Order: sequence, then C-alpha cells, then structure tokens
Amino acid sequence: MNLKFHRKKITGFLTVLPSREITFEDEMQNYNFSAAKSMKLKMAMGYNKHRVVDEGTCVSDLCIYGLNYLLENGLLRKEDIDALLLVTQSPDYQMPPTSNIIQGKLGLGREVICMDINQGCCGFIIGLTEAFMLLEQEEVNKVVLLNADVLSRKVSKRDRNSNPLIGDAATITVIEKSDSDTTVYGCIRMDGTGADALMIPAGGMRMPASVETSEMKEDSVGNFRSLEHLVMKGDEVFNFVQREVPPLIEDLLYRAACGKEEVDWYMFHQPNRFMLHKLADKLGVPHEKMPSNIVENFGNASGATIPTNISFNIGGRLKQEQYMFCLAGFGVGLTWGALLMKIGNLDFNEIIYY
Repeated sequence: MNLKFHRKKITGFLTVLPSREITFEDEMQNYNFSAAKSMKLKMAMGYNKHRVVDEGTCVSDLCIYGLNYLLENGLLRKEDIDALLLVTQSPDYQMPPTSNIIQGKLGLGREVICMDINQGCCGFIIGLTEAFMLLEQEEVNKVVLLNADVLSRKVSKRDRNSNPLIGDAATITVIEKSDSDTTVYGCIRMDGTGADALMIPAGGMRMPASVETSEMKEDSVGNFRSLEHLVMKGDEVFNFVQREVPPLIEDLLYRAACGKEEVDWYMFHQPNRFMLHKLADKLGVPHEKMPSNIVENFGNASGATIPTNISFNIGGRLKQEQYMFCLAGFGVGLTWGALLMKIGNLDFNEIIYY
C-alpha cells in the first residue's frame, strides 16, 4: 500500500540502552565452531559488542525509565500525551497489553489511547504510520511511539547465527501535528508466505511451551537452540531484502519526485553491516549516507534500530538542522516498508542507559 500524510512532524528521539555490554569474544566459547571461523564471521558481519538486559528486565522497564527521563527533564508533559503506541514482539505479558501497563504506572490520563502493535524489524515504519493516522483525529495532537524489544531473552546463547547480533533497546519518538505544509510519502508491503524465515516456533497458542519445546537441539550447521528460541533463515532473509527493498525505495522516490541525491540520510533497519553495504550498493547510495554501525556497537534491537541509528549517528545536529530522510524497515513477517520525510529542529535526540 502507498501512503501520503500532510502536516505531520517528529519532535524528538530518545534511545534507552541497557548498561550491560557483551563483546563477541566474551561469547565465542559458547559456539560449536573454531575460533578462526567465529572471527571470520565477526569481520564479515560487523559483529563487535551488543547491549543486553539483565535477567528479569522487561520492555515496560526500559520504556518507563525513558519516559520518566523526558518528564523529569521537561522534554515531555503527561497532560500533552494523547496516544501511547508500543511496537514490540517481546511484551511483558500475553495479556494485558504492555502499553496499558506503562500508562498505568506513569499515571497518564484515562483518555490516552494505548495500543500494542506486534511488529518487529519494520516496526518503526508501522508505528509511525499508525501515529500519523491517529493525528488525523481532531483531539489527537501528540503521539508517543515506543519501539522496544528484549529479544536477547529469546535467543539461544549457543546460536552463532542470531546471538551475536541481537541486542535490546527501547526508543521513544514523539510525533505531532505540524503548522507547516509538510508531506510524508510512505509505502508498506507484506508477504506472510515467508513468515517462517524469522520465527520463535513455540510459546504461543499454536505450540504452547512445554518440556519438549525447551529441549536444546543441534541444527545442521552446529547451532544449538530450542523451539522456544528465535530461529532465522539467514539466506532467505538476505535474498528477500536484496530482492524486495531496492524496488520499494525506487518507487517511493519516484512517487515523491525526489532524486536519490536529494536524500541526506538513508536510515535503515540494522540487520548487520554486510547486508546494509550490499543494499546500499544495489541502490547506488554512498555507504556514508546509509550508516551501518549499530549492530557492531549495540546489537540489532529490531524496530528500535532506526531511531537508535538516528540518535547515534546524527545526535545534537538534528536540534539545529533539518534533513531529508528515507527511513526503511524490513524483516519479520515478512514485512517491509519505507517513509520519505524531512526531520529536524528537534526538541531532543539523545541516548541514555538503563
């Protein structure tokens, strides 16, 4: 679906990262591979270190910590929040919605719309789209979008495919109505026939958790995981991204009558450095315009990687400057989407640690 929004703006980004940092070398002994093979993988994929939560830390903990930071520093007021959107695939509970828990613990008003959205790698794009649609309502003026996951708790420590790249994080994005005649162009695509490319097989209603689903087993290439862990078909995901994302971006720019060179930043979801470099090459975009350094510094925290990318690589410049951004997410679902919009003159653009 192709989308278009008018008079919408982002006024702030905050990324909340766990204080706990683990290096690739710290975990190499967990893998059923030689040190030489593991180091070769590190160099190719851009692995280095990742941030993961302590045992027991949940999505709501990260989100509430970040929201309290904004409230205490006068960057956000409770009474101004009209909607609270949480995009996550690792909620605190199966029910109730984690967004309601956050609303209750913060003491937000009863008229605040709370919504959990079950999306992953493309979750920031999906969340922004929902925020823009809510802002079409007369009584909605400010939406707080939370992208948060603690998927390190659902990844096998003995899975060399997934464990080195997964990180945890929460991001807070504030979206408001704009007085300027701005236009946001967007597009979203989905293909559920490829849903098993990224999946946690057990733990839901289709396959409830049990003694059998928690049993660790070795796969054909030497990784150990249970059915309750994330499984990723890396080749299928890579091919999907290289096949589907470039034409999506090309079409988005065509509809907006925007040349590739007019885009200042291509801020894409961060699966790994190798995939992003290949994607930039296929699009004909300079590597410096498409940063690929989030996994090596913090890990892949699903939908939170795009705002983390913006906070880490641009930082305070966005408080004084404005740039044209192409934002894109792609992965679990399979879901892929992109937005083209100007972002700048923000109230805040920071990273803090939990």
